Amino acid sequence: MTRRIALALVLLTAAVLIAAVVPLALGAIDHERDAFVQDSAGTASSIALLARGPLQTDGHEDHADFAALSEAMQDAERNSDDVLVLNHEGDPEPRLSHGPVNKNSAYRKLLADAGSQSSPTTELTKNAVYALAPVYGTGKLTGVQIGTVVLERPTGPLNQNIDNLWLYLVVLAGAALAAAVLVAIYLARWVSRPLARLDTAAGKIADGDLTVRARTGYGPPELRRMAATFNMMAGRLEALVHGHRAMLADASHQLRTPLTALRLRLDLLATDASPATAAELAGAQEEIARLSRLVDGLLATARAEAMTEQLETINVLEAVAERVAAWQPVADGHDVKLIAEVSAGPGRDGTAGRPMVALGAGHLEQILDNLIDNAIDALTEPDAGAVGGSIRISASATDPGTVLTVADDGPGMTAQERSRAFLRYTTGSQNGTGLGLAIVHRLVTANGGAIRLADTPGGGLTVEIELPSPADP
Repeated sequence: MTRRIALALVLLTAAVLIAAVVPLALGAIDHERDAFVQDSAGTASSIALLARGPLQTDGHEDHADFAALSEAMQDAERNSDDVLVLNHEGDPEPRLSHGPVNKNSAYRKLLADAGSQSSPTTELTKNAVYALAPVYGTGKLTGVQIGTVVLERPTGPLNQNIDNLWLYLVVLAGAALAAAVLVAIYLARWVSRPLARLDTAAGKIADGDLTVRARTGYGPPELRRMAATFNMMAGRLEALVHGHRAMLADASHQLRTPLTALRLRLDLLATDASPATAAELAGAQEEIARLSRLVDGLLATARAEAMTEQLETINVLEAVAERVAAWQPVADGHDVKLIAEVSAGPGRDGTAGRPMVALGAGHLEQILDNLIDNAIDALTEPDAGAVGGSIRISASATDPGTVLTVADDGPGMTAQERSRAFLRYTTGSQNGTGLGLAIVHRLVTANGGAIRLADTPGGGLTVEIELPSPADP
C-alpha cells in the first residue's frame, strides 16, 4: 500500500512538473536569449551613433567624437565584445575597430540585410551573437548609410545562465519528488498502520482470543470510527460466546443429570419386574439412551458452531491410528473391518511430507469418531441386506493441505439424501440422531476446510474432507 501511494503521488508530481514547469522554463530561456540579443543590438546601436562623426571626417578628425567612440569600445572590451566599424563600401576601418571581428567572415552574410533595415540586424549562434547596426550620416549625408558597426558578443554568460536555470529546475523537481515521496509514505503509514492493527486484532479474535481490542486513537476519522465499531462488535461477540458457553455447561449438567437418574430408576424397576414389564422397561431404556445420544449430539453441534479454540498442528497419521484402535473393538463386535491407509505426499518444498493439519484441539478426533460411528451404523442397519462390511480410512498430504477420506461399502445415500445430509436431524438410519454429519460439517468448515459426499465405487458412501495445512490455518 505504501509503495502504491508513493508511486501514484510521484507520478502525479512528475506529470505536474512536466506539464507546468517545463513550458515555463522554456519560456524563461527564450526570454533570456531575447534579452541577451536585444542588449547586444542596443550596444551596437549606441556605438553606431558615436561612429557618425569619425566616419564623416576626411582628415579633419574631431577629437571629441573619437574620444567618445574609444570610450564606448573600451566598455565593450570589458564586456568581452569585439567591435568592427565598416565604411560605406563595407571595408573595415582599422583606426575605428577593436577586436578580431575582421578575421571572422560570419557577419558578412548579414551585411545585405543590415543595409536594407534601419534597425540593427542580429543573429544568434551557439558561440556568439552578431549585431549589425547601420551608421547614417548627418548634414549633407543625412539619411545616407555611411558605414556599419559589427558587434560580436560571446554567448558564454548566456549559456551559463541557461545551465543555472536548468540546474535550479532539476534541483527543484528533485526536491518536489522527494517531498512527494515523504508525504506519500507518511499518508500511507497513517492509513495502513491502523488497518494492520485492525487486521491483527481480527486475526486474533478469529483464533479464539476474544479479549483483543483495536486501538482507536490513530489514523483518519473513518478508521477511528471503524476501530470503535470493531471494538463494539468484539465486545458483543465476547459476551455472546461466553453466554453460549455458559448455556452449554448448564444444559449439559441440567439434561444429563435427570437422564442418568431416570436410567438408574428404570434399572432398579427392571430388577424385580415381570418379564413383560422388564421388556417394556428395556424399551424405555433404549429410548432414554437414544435421548442421551441426541443431547450429546446437540451439545457437540453447538460447540462446533461456537468454536473459537486456538489452532493446533496435528499429525493425521497418529490421529487416525489412535481412533482406529479405539473403535476396533466396536467394529469387531459388528463384524466390520477398519482399514487405515495413511500415505505421505509432496510437501510445499517438493519433498515428501507427513499429512499435517491445523485444527482446534480435539476436532480431528470428533470428526473421525462421528464418521466411523455413522459408517458402522450404516453397515449394521437391518435394511443394509447383510451384517458387516468394511470401512476404509485414508489420508494423503497435498500441496494445500491434507485430504482425509472415509469410505464404506454399505447401502450409501441417494443424491437427494446427500444434498440434505449436513442438515440436523436428517438421517437414513433408524439408530442415528441425524447429527453426525452435521457436527462434522460444522467442525470442518469452522476450521477452514471443505467436505464432500460421493458414492463409493461398488456401493457405499465416501466422505472426502480437505483440511488446511499448518501454514494456511
